[in-house]
Amino acid sequence: MKTNRSQIAVVCFGEILWDNLPGGRRPGGAPMNVAYHLHRLGLESKLVSSVGHDGAGQELIDFLKSIGLETSYVQVNREQKTSEVQATVNPDNHEVSYEILAPVAWDFIGLDEALTSVVEDAQAFVYGTLSARNAVSRSTLNLLLEKSPYRIFDVNLRAPHYTKDTIEQLLHPAHLAKLNKSELTLIAGWYNPNCRGEAECVEVLLNKFQLEEMLITKGGDGASYYSHTLRYDYPAYNIDVNDTIGSGDSFLAAFLAMKLRNEPLELMMDYSAAMGAFITSQAGACPPYSKSDFERFIWKKKLGIS
Repeated sequence: MKTNRSQIAVVCFGEILWDNLPGGRRPGGAPMNVAYHLHRLGLESKLVSSVGHDGAGQELIDFLKSIGLETSYVQVNREQKTSEVQATVNPDNHEVSYEILAPVAWDFIGLDEALTSVVEDAQAFVYGTLSARNAVSRSTLNLLLEKSPYRIFDVNLRAPHYTKDTIEQLLHPAHLAKLNKSELTLIAGWYNPNCRGEAECVEVLLNKFQLEEMLITKGGDGASYYSHTLRYDYPAYNIDVNDTIGSGDSFLAAFLAMKLRNEPLELMMDYSAAMGAFITSQAGACPPYSKSDFERFIWKKKLGIS
């Protein structure tokens, strides 16, 4: 992984959309969420995506500009509409389900020389599953993966928008993969139906795909980091849950922010767990906040101040 801090920190590839929530419409999409939180934490992040040539698309462009994210790599598609997703929050466990329509603009992200250059210049490249559901964006993604020195696969399975073959193709080039517990169990079960327990399932994927690192998020049970030689478990922060939308994306952004600054693993995991809790305690994936707001949250939690 490159560590020249004069370079672009992270490029995030994939969907940008409107999440239609019970409380109103909010900008979303996992790659956009990761880029948003990286930016809030003081790192230079770039979003590669596409919106339609419509009012909803212009509103997303305006939102990105309002939070200081560059829009040069967000393409405008005159043939496809901007993505809007119906998100439903389960009142019992705060889990979110999504109705994701296809095709939409981010299914047709095209390759050009500018995209190639920005990925080559970045320290890390984040990509997910949804943006590989269509052959056009999948082809662009595959070519960009060849240009990146450090690749992070943020799995985010959304049925029925993935296949086993697609997940395999996306895991092979990854250096780091982030999954939640149910995604880990499902994918590892494809290759070893008899694997039992988190560590055994992680070992299946580490070995099959020669991953260097894995992050497993487990909601209220915390998160775990794995490499071929190390396991590190970290508990969740105790909070009142507002909703879980985007909590995993914020967790990943905080982890990368610390990793790119070469911080110790213990601090990476603490910062990540805190960020996931901070976002879960608020509404939506991208609430407005400053880095000092977040760090104040951490210290209040550590000091037991509500």
